[in-house]
Formats: sequence, structure tokens, C-alpha cells
Amino acid sequence: MMIIRLALISYLLFGLHTLAKGQIDQDIPNVVLDSMYLSDVESRDTPAKVLHAEPLYIDLIRDLGARKGEKEWNLGLGLTDRERFDEYLALVEYEWAPIDRLGLEVELPFSLYYPINGNAPGNRLNSIKVAGQYTFLVSERQKTSLAIGYIHEFEMNQFSDYREDRVFSGNAYNPFFIAAKRWGTNYHSLIYTGPFIQDHFGAAGVNISWQINSNFHYMISGTRNFIGIEFNKAFENGQFDMVIRPQMRLGIADNLLIGIVTGVPVSRENERFSSFLRLIYEPGH
Repeated sequence: MMIIRLALISYLLFGLHTLAKGQIDQDIPNVVLDSMYLSDVESRDTPAKVLHAEPLYIDLIRDLGARKGEKEWNLGLGLTDRERFDEYLALVEYEWAPIDRLGLEVELPFSLYYPINGNAPGNRLNSIKVAGQYTFLVSERQKTSLAIGYIHEFEMNQFSDYREDRVFSGNAYNPFFIAAKRWGTNYHSLIYTGPFIQDHFGAAGVNISWQINSNFHYMISGTRNFIGIEFNKAFENGQFDMVIRPQMRLGIADNLLIGIVTGVPVSRENERFSSFLRLIYEPGH
């Protein structure tokens, strides 16, 4: 069933891309559309801002070069096949820019489990996540942005343990660095990297993994729609793990977008195929 879902989603991604691009090509030349849309995004206000495609699975805290007053709500839903059980993901996220170039975020990620071949973990609110991101370089000439940030997670026990144990199980620390560049008007690349450090209460030492997420996207001319791919890579205790995530974002209203992601793991030891849906709402400011 997971393979069938993956095939259907991939077909949907290709079909929507072809339809959107075909409609645009019939109306206005691409060069005109690109210049109009980029000018609207980048020259609307000061300070300078370069338009970059934002990955959908490991998303940014706020747009690179964020301007004061920007804000966004995200609702995410996902399903991961982990062989012995299915993991259902849900998240609610709010991000905003209190000042130019600084983005802040609060996120509540949930995991719900359904056993298939054996026992499954307990349902939980995984953590309370708070984060900040600052874009310290915006180069309009080079179409490049650089940012640093930090995510702190107050990790939590499963719901069934709340009465017998403490609610919080530990902390996770994730400083990160982002480098993004737009090539011409349609092609985008982005690297998001940093250590992920977990410190569990009552356990000796910490767990450290290094995450490197590389992203490539093609933004359809004159729109906010794109197709692309994420390579989510992790190094831990000398082992390498990677999940490849084809994806598409589609604007369904001026301030409402939907993102569709599929996950294909290189190794199936930890997980199999997955799917993820992100609904993005941007209130006016």
C-alpha cells in the first residue's frame, strides 16, 4: 500500500507541475512573469531580501532575510512505515519576524503509533520546540543568503507515563547554519547543517548526530509553486543514514499554500517509505 501511495503522490506532483507550467506558458512569457514576481517579493520593502525556495520537510524558522511583521502558521500531517508499526505525525507551528532578518518559531510535534508486527511506542507530544534564526548576509548581486540559528527542544515522555514519571524527559540542542543561492530566476539550492545533541534525564552522557540537509528546487515561472528534492543526511556513531524526499509546493490562494512530500530511505533499517503534507497559511501584515 505504501508503494501505491508513493506512486500516486509522484503522479500528482508531475501532473500539477505540468498543468501549472502549461497554463502559465500560454498566458505570459516566462521572463516577464519571473521579473514581475521576483520584483514584487524582493523590492516590496526594505531591507534587501532574496527569494529562496524553502524546503518542506526540514523547513526554515522564517524566510531568509525576513522582514519585520512577517508571520506564518503551519499544519503538518505525515505517515511513516517503520516495519513493526506505523507512525502518524502531526505538528502545529507558528513563526514570525519581530525585527528585520530575525525569525522566531514555536512548534508542537506529535507522534501517534499503530502496531503492525509487535509492540509500538506510546503516543506522545514529542517536545515543545522554540527556535530563532538570523540572516546575517543578504547579497542581491550574488542572489545568496546566509543565516545561523538555534532550536531548543524540551523533550517529553509518552502520555501514559505522565502520572508515574515526569512530563519532560530531557533536552535537545540544535545550532545550525544555512547557505542558500538562487541560480538565475528558477533554480534554487540550499544547505542546512548542524549538530543535534540530546541530553536525557537520568542518562550518562549525551547523544550527538551531525545533520546535513541539502536541497534543490525548481520554482515555476511567475508563481510560488515549485518542485524539488531534499536529501536529509545524518551521521551518528560512525554510521550514515539518508532519506530522499521528492516534494512539491502549490499555491491555492494568495496566502495559502500546500506542500506534498514523499520519503524514500536509502537504508530500511529505521524506516521505510513515508509521506508528509504541510499546509502553510500566511496572515497579512
